[in-house]
Amino acid sequence: MDIVVALVFSAAVLFGADRLLLWLESRGHVNWRRKGRRRLSEEPTTELDSMLCDHTRR
Repeated sequence: MDIVVALVFSAAVLFGADRLLLWLESRGHVNWRRKGRRRLSEEPTTELDSMLCDHTRR
């Protein structure tokens, strides 16, 4: 009986966490399930990336 209670409790916690993350996603704070990952190749490069890239000046 204890295992059933533990499984129900963990399912409730996971469901609650999923709903919380979906709510945060609707407010624009996180990307969870509805919106896909951002494509990092399409993001602009930062100045740190340009300082660290290997280029030679002649």
